[in-house]
Amino acid sequence: MIRGGEDADPVLEMRGITKRFGGVTVLRGVDFAVRAGEVHALMGENGAGKSTLMKILGGVFPPSEGSILLAGRPLIARGPTEVLRAGIALIHQEISLVPTLTVAENVLLGAEPRHRVFRWVDRPRMREEAARLLASLDDRISPDALVAELSIAEQQVVEIARALRHDNRVLVMDEPTAALSEREAERLFALIIRLREQGVGIVYISHRMTEVERLADRVTVLRDGEHAGELTRGHFDRARIVALMVGRAIPELSPPTVVEADQTPRLEIRGLSDSAGRVRSVDLRVGPGEIVGLAGLMGAGRSELARLVAGVDRRAAGHVLIDGKETHFADPRAALASGVAYLPEDRKSQGLFLQMSAGENMTMTLASPSARAGVLSPSTLRDYGERAVTAFGIRLAGLDQSARLLSGGNQQKLLFARALALNPRVLLLDEPTRGVDVGAKQEIYRKIVETAATGVAVVVISSELPELLLLCPRIAVLHEGRLAGVLDRAKDDVTQETLMALATGHAPDVLS
Repeated sequence: MIRGGEDADPVLEMRGITKRFGGVTVLRGVDFAVRAGEVHALMGENGAGKSTLMKILGGVFPPSEGSILLAGRPLIARGPTEVLRAGIALIHQEISLVPTLTVAENVLLGAEPRHRVFRWVDRPRMREEAARLLASLDDRISPDALVAELSIAEQQVVEIARALRHDNRVLVMDEPTAALSEREAERLFALIIRLREQGVGIVYISHRMTEVERLADRVTVLRDGEHAGELTRGHFDRARIVALMVGRAIPELSPPTVVEADQTPRLEIRGLSDSAGRVRSVDLRVGPGEIVGLAGLMGAGRSELARLVAGVDRRAAGHVLIDGKETHFADPRAALASGVAYLPEDRKSQGLFLQMSAGENMTMTLASPSARAGVLSPSTLRDYGERAVTAFGIRLAGLDQSARLLSGGNQQKLLFARALALNPRVLLLDEPTRGVDVGAKQEIYRKIVETAATGVAVVVISSELPELLLLCPRIAVLHEGRLAGVLDRAKDDVTQETLMALATGHAPDVLS
């Protein structure tokens, strides 16, 4: 097996990379190198320049200044296809699959095996090759499934499998575990270790400190488009990394106080089921001011449960009660009118209207008395927008700035501001900190705690168990669509291990 070392020559070097868009400089003289057989983490707040640096590497656009060397030779590539052929594969955070094609067709897109004589696509071979690549990640995903029918987490697995079909010298992973459960993430970590042992240089972009500490040999931090510092294994210091990222120390969030639910819960779910069998007769109660976590493996029914409560999907059976009153939501608008706000797991495809401005995204749910024919008054939009920018710490050039131009963390805070625009009684948050940096994550945590303190019942769905343990006094766990148990941190010994035991269908001792 090939392994790189501290003295090994870089397989990839980016020297003095500068990038300007018009009169705006987004990268200034950045140096970055990866050795064969190492995991080099690239960290920084959203907007620090990580994605721009990797898009330059991937041939999406050229640098304004600087050079790229692969195995000591200048990399001259006219576009992503040539970069891929040179041995550099990028797994982007945004899914780029074709939803109308099958998993196998997506995995082998552009490299379909063909019959030797007739040159048509050899579909049995294509399916076999896709199944082999998927097996190392998640053998539950069928090569014959349509991508449109997969969850976001499953699509992420397919995206990774597609990148692995090439014989790569450098592999770039941008937030690869953002949509994965703990079990899927463990499989990915094992794969990363195997690739590192085979001599692949891996660029690992993540906001999750535990992953970086576990996997990385080196960490480079970008801040405001510049190289802020580099640390090597054995010298990692979480506080120091955070300080390099944000230019200041961030105090730890204190766990919220356990709130005793009133006799009548703010949100009550009774025997809720969907027609697809992904949610099966789930019961759950959330009191005013409570933050209840919802855990489970990929496909356990977490997001599907939230979509049923929020009126996105039709329920096949069961009841949803708000403050003791049964409700029937035909759509999310009806749910919102009854006080149920929902923040979906995929902010770009399910939440934001990217072609609209930040101000319009924040205020579109407001029922302004002065609005006529569904048109909000400019003063309503401006007043709430300005207050929300301050309250949520949203960084933007102005309320007219396009939502698509904001960083991931600011987009997420934008959705949070919209969800709270009508002062809901119930707030459903599906992966509220997915793909956001450590600074934005702490701000979102604080806003969740502040919102609950006003009496709102909050449900937090997260694949990050430490996040649930930090925020939630009670955590409900789903397994194969059913409620496996609810753990109360005031009474039970709640750990990542006990949560995983429930998620995998095993009752831990705390429930015996």
